[in-house]
Amino acid sequence: MENKRPTPASVDDYIAGFSPQVQHLLQAVRAVVRRAAPEAEELISYQIPAYRQAGMLVYFAAFKLHLGFYPPVKGDPQLMQDIAPYAGDKGNLRFPYSQPMPLELIERITRLRVQQNRDKASAKAATKKAASKKAVNLSVDAALLRE
Repeated sequence: MENKRPTPASVDDYIAGFSPQVQHLLQAVRAVVRRAAPEAEELISYQIPAYRQAGMLVYFAAFKLHLGFYPPVKGDPQLMQDIAPYAGDKGNLRFPYSQPMPLELIERITRLRVQQNRDKASAKAATKKAASKKAVNLSVDAALLRE
């Protein structure tokens, strides 16, 4: 399949490539994501806007009839129920332009992703610290055995 659009250099460039109505929606989604994740790095990944903070948070993209929002959401039963009407076939979300953009829902998703990434980073750091402490203890034990 041929790529019809060149990779945008920035999120501003991405948004500029759409009609004024879609630009307005993209800017609104962008503002909500930035408010929910103010420390996140904004970038283009997979040729669409993306946000990274202790790992990838969310992506969004404009399509002909809807705005796509990624990645799949998991870990919060109430949120899972709330996003069900928008669920796509691969776990992505599809927000139709014919309906009001659910900005509060997008904010909740983004906040959940920030917390999940923080938890994952904390768990990884704790595992690394425990492994390092174990290695030190083994070194001390080996030194004591040599004495």
